[in-house]
Amino acid sequence: MAFSMLQLFLLGALGPRLVEELGISPTALGLTTTVGFGTAAVLSPSGGRMVDRIGPRRSLVVLLVLSALALALIGAAPGPGLLLGAVALGGIPQAVANPATNKAILATVPPSRRGAVTGLKQSGVQLGAFAAGLPLAALAGGLGWRGAVWTASGAALLTAVWALRALPADPPAPPTNPARTSFVPRGMVAWLAGFSLFLGAGIASVNTYLALYGVQGLGMGPAVAGGLVAVLGVAGILGRVGWSKTARPGRAEWLPTLLACGAVGAAALLAGGQLAVALVWLGAVAVGVFAVSGNAVSMVLVMQRAAPGRAGQDSALVAAGFFAGFAVGPALFGTFAQSGRYGAGWLLVAAEFAAAAAVAFLWAVRDRRAGTGRAA
Repeated sequence: MAFSMLQLFLLGALGPRLVEELGISPTALGLTTTVGFGTAAVLSPSGGRMVDRIGPRRSLVVLLVLSALALALIGAAPGPGLLLGAVALGGIPQAVANPATNKAILATVPPSRRGAVTGLKQSGVQLGAFAAGLPLAALAGGLGWRGAVWTASGAALLTAVWALRALPADPPAPPTNPARTSFVPRGMVAWLAGFSLFLGAGIASVNTYLALYGVQGLGMGPAVAGGLVAVLGVAGILGRVGWSKTARPGRAEWLPTLLACGAVGAAALLAGGQLAVALVWLGAVAVGVFAVSGNAVSMVLVMQRAAPGRAGQDSALVAAGFFAGFAVGPALFGTFAQSGRYGAGWLLVAAEFAAAAAVAFLWAVRDRRAGTGRAA
């Protein structure tokens, strides 16, 4: 999970260096995220079907090898063109990550522990944020940003070798059942996909522009601004593990609303950083605790309610909504960053989180009225 989205966090944490050395604009920086997650959103339904067919171990090896290749190409990029192509390639592992890891948990973890393990698994994404914001950003100060990205690429390739040797063999592929295959989300999956769309738009804007905001808007050095991404990553790890442990049936349905409301406050703190720099650090923590944790809880809900044999596809459809938000959010925020209007950008993020809260609340009310334990 950390490697599947590491490129996003590296582009955010190293954003000030990329803007300076490659001569790309803040708008183009946001476009990289749009391209990567647009690819992931389009491929996620097919990725979920593939995982259901070939099994989690093969899927995870493919994920890690492609992540290594994408990172290597990012490190070699002479300008925006190859950079965008490499980021698009990195969208493929993002499309596979949630279905593959969720299927692995369903196959190996007892039901009583799946919530906690899913939270720990989802926190791997924030481990990537921490790695990009602290050790890799610090490494970029010595080896240059290309050396830091190539180091991450080598680590992904080594992890692929480990996965091939250490994970249990995949079971035989199940017989094809066309009636089960659907690329259109329905019921609970549709609601969670809508929630994830707005949540992802806000989170991606924070991930992409937080470090650049620190440098351009608050006068921080690149290393200190990268620390904001690291702080967000640590808070996200703790938040995802903690909230997922509490996501038991009867309670889990209301957690997305609560977390999205907390995320609105986090965006307000980021905007307040222009008045007091301490607020931006609190905002980074709050984004991790609330906004980032919302995605983990939505995956717990999918695993609790997925029909037999559909965990991969349902996970992928919800993830597709999340990735679509990641594709749209930074492109919208980039128009404000280009003109230095970061305060307006954070208000946009707050509105996106508020929309996520509204969708989650409407679904929870509908689910309670249905009284079946599954949303209508």
